[in-house]
Amino acid sequence: MNQPVGRWSGKRVAAVLGELAWFVATIALTFLGLLAITFFIGRVVPIDPVLAVVGDRASASTYEAARVAMGLDRPLYEQFFSYVGDILSGNFGMSVSTGRPVIVDLSRVFPATLEMATIGILIGVALGVPMGVLAAARQGSWTDQIIRVFGLLGYSVPAFWLGLVGLALFYAQLRWVGGPGRVDIFFDGLVPHITGLMLVDSLITGQVDVFWNAVSHIILPASILGFFSLAYIARMTRSFMLDQLGQEFVTTARVKGVPEWRVIWRHGFYPIRIQLITVIGLSYAGLLEGSVMIETVFSWPGIGNYLTTGLFNADMNAVLGATLVIGAVFIVINKVSDVLYRVLDPRAR
Repeated sequence: MNQPVGRWSGKRVAAVLGELAWFVATIALTFLGLLAITFFIGRVVPIDPVLAVVGDRASASTYEAARVAMGLDRPLYEQFFSYVGDILSGNFGMSVSTGRPVIVDLSRVFPATLEMATIGILIGVALGVPMGVLAAARQGSWTDQIIRVFGLLGYSVPAFWLGLVGLALFYAQLRWVGGPGRVDIFFDGLVPHITGLMLVDSLITGQVDVFWNAVSHIILPASILGFFSLAYIARMTRSFMLDQLGQEFVTTARVKGVPEWRVIWRHGFYPIRIQLITVIGLSYAGLLEGSVMIETVFSWPGIGNYLTTGLFNADMNAVLGATLVIGAVFIVINKVSDVLYRVLDPRAR
């Protein structure tokens, strides 16, 4: 009796190891493709990285010396292999804008974006999922129409306009929230950089006044991001729910007298929770990579603002480094969503 079990365990272990190897290989190949795209983008954009370093008044000899030092005189394939090696070793180059290594800059600006996007997706999920369920449960009613119009606004209203209106109303007029930046100038630099998350670091160091000041600054931009994710999540939840509530087993449950709340949440919502994982993951990745406008309007020192500043200053090391981080995060979130999908749905395994 033990031998078949052992053979089954060996096959199962081999299958798991094979899936793990395929998972790692997929991530590696995707990341390699991302490296190739960012490398060739850096070569085709109409920005001369040498001029960004030496300036447009440098002599021809200085320009050529800088070009050789940066390795731009070598063949393109050698530059690419050198680029991949540098990235894998954590060398993203020096930023022309800040004069610091790009990896150091990214370690300081990415947590700010992560903090704001995380609060935004929590708002989007907490409000978007119930709104989508409610709209589907009351299809065609005025409640459904209001939720659909609300979601349509999330797709059509420009982010920069909504940010400016929010600042003018809630900050300049009503004084309900803090202004641009992560904290007031008075609190700037008081919290040591531990995790990079201002809310977490201020609580760890016991600076409650800085924490509440940071909350007042982050609530408005995070709510705007949450509004955009809410629109997408509510729309997809409604679509999934309508499809599920139209199934025959749901009709059978209603005929048998099952309470409506149980029909909606048990027979309607429970099966679609797996699909929502992918939707929420994509929305979260979108907030991390698409918050450039919000960060610019609110002077938020995140990766989007860093990327914009790098573009204006022809700082290609900063631009490519930020693009790589955003792309890598998108890859990781998608892969995590796939893993959760397979864990929760046996049919996908």
